[in-house]
Amino acid sequence: MPTTGVPLGLAVNPNVTEIAPDQLPPVAQGQVVYVPVYSEIYDFGPSRPFQLTATLSLRNTDPVHPIFVEAVDYYDSSGTLVTAYLSQPLKLGPLASTAVVVESGNTFGGSGANFLVTWRAATSVSDPVIEAVMISTASQQGVSFLSLGRVIEER
Repeated sequence: MPTTGVPLGLAVNPNVTEIAPDQLPPVAQGQVVYVPVYSEIYDFGPSRPFQLTATLSLRNTDPVHPIFVEAVDYYDSSGTLVTAYLSQPLKLGPLASTAVVVESGNTFGGSGANFLVTWRAATSVSDPVIEAVMISTASQQGVSFLSLGRVIEER
């Protein structure tokens, strides 16, 4: 069942603030961004999953204007909503960033997990950088890689 609120996985930084939904500006520019996340990958076949920590990074690249993040939703391999990370929209100030961490012990997403991130701006802005970094270490081995967000809807 989906959960809502601001779980411990959401890192809120200075110049990143929650706002009430009625404070969202009209959409002058915005997108829905799909970000593949690999909370597990397979080592020697599907019977040996290797757990990873995934960090979704949301970065406002505009040096002058804020952007507003309306939704950060985490889906599992079957496309079912696992967690809605925001209970209120976030305002990311100029050049501000925040992150969502899916810990390696969280196996709800599976190998085909993904985020859908919905954002908007009140004026024309440079597109944010939305990507995920996956990492894990075991013994003397380490693995890390990056997954880029893909725009699936312009608003």
